[in-house]
Amino acid sequence: MDSKLLKGFSFAIDRGGTFTDVFAKTPTGKSIVMKLLSEDPANYPDAPREGIRRILEKETGISMPASEPIDPSYIKWIRMGTTVATNALLERKGERMALVINKGFKDLLYIGNQSRPQIFDL
Repeated sequence: MDSKLLKGFSFAIDRGGTFTDVFAKTPTGKSIVMKLLSEDPANYPDAPREGIRRILEKETGISMPASEPIDPSYIKWIRMGTTVATNALLERKGERMALVINKGFKDLLYIGNQSRPQIFDL
C-alpha cells in the first residue's frame, strides 16, 4: 500500500458509560464505525485507544500490538466527547459537589444556561 495512504486518519469518538463509538475516516475517504464496550479490562485497558488501534491495524495491514504505543503519525486528528459525566449527574452517581462563587459572579447560574430574555444585551 502507498505510504501516503497510511497517513491522515481522522477519528471521532463518543465514550459513553456502556459503549464507546468510534467513527474513522481513512485517508482515502472510507468511513468506518466501530462499537466497543467502554469497560472491558479483560480485553483492553482503554476503549477509545483500542478502537483507534483496531481500525489502524485493519486498514493499514500493519501489526499494532495493544501493549505498544500507537504511532501518532498515522493520525490527522481525534475528536472525543463523552456522556459519562452527564450520566453520572442524571443518575445521581459520583461525589457530592458544591459551586462556590464570589459576589462579582452572582448571576453566573442565571446566565450559565443562556436562557436570558435578551441574550445579546450587554
